[in-house]
Amino acid sequence: MRLDRALAERGVARSRSHAQELIRSGAVAVDGATVTRPSHTVSADTVITVSADARYVSRAAFKLAGALEACAPLGLNVAGMTVLDAGASTGGFTQTLLEHGVAHVLAVDVGHGQMAAAIAADPRVTSREGVNVRDLSASAPGAGVDLVVADLSFISLRLVLPALADFAREGAQMLLMVKPQFEVGRERLGAGGVVTSLADRAAAVAGVLAAARALGLVVRHVARSGLPGPHGNVEFFVWVGGPWQARSDSEQEPAWPVLDQDAENAAIRREVHASGQREGE
Repeated sequence: MRLDRALAERGVARSRSHAQELIRSGAVAVDGATVTRPSHTVSADTVITVSADARYVSRAAFKLAGALEACAPLGLNVAGMTVLDAGASTGGFTQTLLEHGVAHVLAVDVGHGQMAAAIAADPRVTSREGVNVRDLSASAPGAGVDLVVADLSFISLRLVLPALADFAREGAQMLLMVKPQFEVGRERLGAGGVVTSLADRAAAVAGVLAAARALGLVVRHVARSGLPGPHGNVEFFVWVGGPWQARSDSEQEPAWPVLDQDAENAAIRREVHASGQREGE
């Protein structure tokens, strides 16, 4: 029997897709050894254990937790904030936000019936299904949030940034996950839809940063996601937003972590510098 099927049948995972997320995240051990292939064969007598961190409803929860940790030294503390979770899906981002003490999360997704019941039932969560984030505006219910987080697929962040910025209050912050495979165009995708070029990944991030700067947002931080996408795509988080008390007006340059290769850092730096010059013209 496949490992993912065994987890679902034993009630450890909500479904086979949930089981696959647990397995790929490294949370599952078979007879004491970590296994990351959902197709791994097990028997009825096989001892299967799941890490305590498997309490998270999706891998996305781990990703946002890592991004919040990366931004914390720069002063980002989400406790007490009202938040828009754009592309909430099963609720991984929302779950992490709740654990970090936010006051309320408006979780929106274009799909239906995806959010884990335990997350949707939390009184601090309002789940709205069948909502296209491009339709959000300052007049939409729940507008005026302090923070926007986004985990969107099959659309470029550059296309949704105006709506997200309009929905948030003036001076709000955004922590957005950049998925290069949805930013670079189909012609630049490799086998399995993976962006393998360092230059293309850098261009994807730089394009989102340029779009944010065009809206008057300040780039605060760029961090590589601790976990890749489901097909191995490298993903990034960008923190952009309005004026931020934790930093002086002169500190416009983001803190640059080691993303992957020096080429990526250099390319993104060049784009931010260039967009900054354009703003001053």
